[in-house]
Amino acid sequence: MQHKPNSLKQLALQKFKKNFWGVFSCFFLVFVGVIAVFAYVIAPDNTKHANQMHLSIHSKKPGFKVTMLSIPSGFNEKESVISNIFFGKKSTNTEVPISKYKIENNVLQYTEYASDGLEGVEKIVKLEVFPNNDVSKFIKEKRFLFGTDKYGRDLLSRVLVGARISFFIGFVAVLISLIIGVFMGSVAGYYGGKTDAVIMWLINVTWSIPTLLLVIAITLALGKGFWQVFIAVGLTMWVEVARVVRGQIISAKEMQYVTAAKALGYGNFRIITKHILPNIMAPVIVISAANFAAAILIESGLSFLGIGAQPPMASWGAMIKDHYNYIILGKPYLAIIPGLCIMSLVMAFMLIGNALRDALDVKT
Repeated sequence: MQHKPNSLKQLALQKFKKNFWGVFSCFFLVFVGVIAVFAYVIAPDNTKHANQMHLSIHSKKPGFKVTMLSIPSGFNEKESVISNIFFGKKSTNTEVPISKYKIENNVLQYTEYASDGLEGVEKIVKLEVFPNNDVSKFIKEKRFLFGTDKYGRDLLSRVLVGARISFFIGFVAVLISLIIGVFMGSVAGYYGGKTDAVIMWLINVTWSIPTLLLVIAITLALGKGFWQVFIAVGLTMWVEVARVVRGQIISAKEMQYVTAAKALGYGNFRIITKHILPNIMAPVIVISAANFAAAILIESGLSFLGIGAQPPMASWGAMIKDHYNYIILGKPYLAIIPGLCIMSLVMAFMLIGNALRDALDVKT
């Protein structure tokens, strides 16, 4: 005899598993999340913000190769392994793209790389600069799989590190919006009356202000920066959550299980948190998935306008801003690659939202 699950959670999970695009998007987001957390481990340029600049090799095509000379600075700062994994290494050595080199009389003579058929500047450095006078470990061929940006930085590394901002802003913004939205919606829907009127007035005023304009105003008030953008986006996304929670609680508080809880003498806080909220979270989960996507787009727009994540921090929106002119200059990939990253991440969240809506059978 075949066992049929009778739990609503099990039924919803089974329905979600049958949705190919929902499951695919879920795995894709896990993949992007791993990249975002361990970006500096995966990226070819593991320096802080992947900000190693080489102006002589700027705007090179994907697959470009060059011989790279690393000249030790003699200054070695001790860094923890955890710091290197999550925040990148501090660049102390000087990297120089070279076209040729030779060793004579304990001196390394090299020619700096120059594009367009030009001859680079010849320079020398004493072998004693290198540990044990061994140069071989400091001269390597470096390949740029996505090419280089207009500052000569590795585009692949910038894209990988930039995933961290776009991915985590969704979590922070949605968390802030859930905390504020669930609280305001619960109070308005459960107590009603003047409390509901005041909160709905605040919701309507906030809703009437264009989202991007409100985010810009909050960002300017808090200052430009990494966490300021996260907070600003979160403070503008709670309105929709509050409206949905309010509507759900207005209908749920008339249900028999709420009446029974009141008859047993339970307090209002326990009734809301233990009885009502667990039964109305399905539409909130769906809205949260959509808010993830909206937060990524808002952050990208702010970075494009120059008031999001500040240089040299890697951000997909800032990368598009720096290179959108290259679309008509024959190197559109410099702007298209981060644009495709934004599009794929937003699409994944939207597909998961649709899959959750179908699985949970939300009709509100």
